Amino acid sequence: MIETRPLPKLVIFDCDGILVDTENLANRRLAEWLSDAGFPTTFEYCRKNFSGRSMVSVQKEIEETTSVRLGADFVERWNAGLPDLFAHGVEAIPHVREFIEAVRAAGIAYCVATSARISKMHITLGQTGLLPLFEHAMFSATMVSRGKPFPDLFLHAAKTMGFPPADCIVIEDSVAGTQAGIAAGMRVFSYHGDPYSDRDGLIQAGGILFDDMRELAGLVPIH
Repeated sequence: MIETRPLPKLVIFDCDGILVDTENLANRRLAEWLSDAGFPTTFEYCRKNFSGRSMVSVQKEIEETTSVRLGADFVERWNAGLPDLFAHGVEAIPHVREFIEAVRAAGIAYCVATSARISKMHITLGQTGLLPLFEHAMFSATMVSRGKPFPDLFLHAAKTMGFPPADCIVIEDSVAGTQAGIAAGMRVFSYHGDPYSDRDGLIQAGGILFDDMRELAGLVPIH
């Protein structure tokens, strides 16, 4: 018996690591900042543990579990440095534009929902030419009280767009984001094309794994 997968009515894209290739740049800088602040760490640790999360949640975790204090202005300083960080080094994830275009051609609603601020999305999506495709529907963790791995952001996006969670799918690359989508009651397709992605963690979180954006149209029923 062939399983029939329901057509999604809303596709929710994560931004960093799904639409734009920023995670490595950002986590290299984050490792430097945290180490300088007295929390000795590595790029690999940050890449595995902090990818897909807001800086507010990263600061909260570090300050609740250690004696390190990053400063009241940590998040503001981080965000102020992003235009410079991403000024010359952001590219779109290979082949993601083709999938977005396929979703649009099928008449399926879509949006972006990310831990990043709207201002950061304007920088990164602007650099890659993807911004015009998403300006109609951009959701940030700043709009909800709890970021990923909690489901709040995805539930907010679905409600605002007018769809029940069961009719939504999420395209993610982080464990926290995958957990958030599953907790929201959505099917999650988890991309592990990056060599630093936590494949085992994505599986444990309940994601449907793929490692090439060209595979996605075959996994997601959009026709």
